[in-house]
Amino acid sequence: QVQLVESGGGLVQAGGSLRLSCAVSGRTFSIFTIGWFRQAPGKEREFVSSIGWSGGNTYYADSVKGRFTISRDNAENTVYLQMNSLKPEDTAVYSCAASNIYTRVPVTTANLYNYWGQGTQVTVSS
Repeated sequence: QVQLVESGGGLVQAGGSLRLSCAVSGRTFSIFTIGWFRQAPGKEREFVSSIGWSGGNTYYADSVKGRFTISRDNAENTVYLQMNSLKPEDTAVYSCAASNIYTRVPVTTANLYNYWGQGTQVTVSS
């Protein structure tokens, strides 16, 4: 089993920044990818970004490219999502997830992730 716990959400004005953390524990050796997803009220869950657990390859949705940065600290078993230039449309519950599927392509589909955190609310005011 793998456990994920998100933190760092909150309320911020448009143009501001937040850094989300995803603490990973358990059978971390089985993980290939950590992804961030978000879901706004009334909308479907949306892929945000992913990072290879060992190789560090990163991938971003077009909607956040250039504004968000994903990184990892393997010593701390933590993945971060630095969010800059936030917009009201970034408002959502952000969740991190772990995938143990071996692949050389970015894992952007939610159903390919095996383990999920509880989510953290990000609210961007205009």
